[in-house]
Amino acid sequence: MKPSVVVLDYGSGNLRSAERALERAGANVTVTADRRAAEECDGLVVPGVGAYEACMKGLEAVHGPTIIGRRLSGGRSVLGICVGMQVLFDYGVEHGVTTRGCAEWPGTVERLHAPVLPHMGWNTVSAAAGSTLFAGIESERFYFVHSYAARTWDLQVNEPFLPPRVTWAEHGEPFVAAVENQALCATQFHPEKSGDAGAALLRNWLHTL
Repeated sequence: MKPSVVVLDYGSGNLRSAERALERAGANVTVTADRRAAEECDGLVVPGVGAYEACMKGLEAVHGPTIIGRRLSGGRSVLGICVGMQVLFDYGVEHGVTTRGCAEWPGTVERLHAPVLPHMGWNTVSAAAGSTLFAGIESERFYFVHSYAARTWDLQVNEPFLPPRVTWAEHGEPFVAAVENQALCATQFHPEKSGDAGAALLRNWLHTL
């Protein structure tokens, strides 16, 4: 059976692009803000485009932080994309405004130190050792559109818990391009816009559900 995936509709993100990409990757996809559907599906995708503060307001309006927290407490998979990844950190700082995020990971999303912003286009990544998301596509390029990112990774995990797998990319400076942390995964780039490599990454994620 195909896994059931909900793309959370909270007024932000490339919802239809994500829906089509996930369907092509082999999922039964529903785009909805319905809380029960989002909590009970096999995999939840949290997209995001635009300002951090606006995304958090939209997410809170549909109980997104609670949905994400409840899923993770039960070991149920969540995939964040672009700003949908950024809001998983403690805070986002844009134009001097600090916004509280979902606080699933410690750290602050900040403006990149780069000569050209936004970082728009194709870029390679340094895939984490043993990555499941990047299995077979470690050397491929992925499509980014952003000016802000997590520039450090601060979460430390002690045994017997498995350490998160953190994938990095560089645009002016290193930044977190993807994270695999038990049931919680996220990418700063857009897999739904990343051609065959993005499709392979989504299939890899679906295989974990």
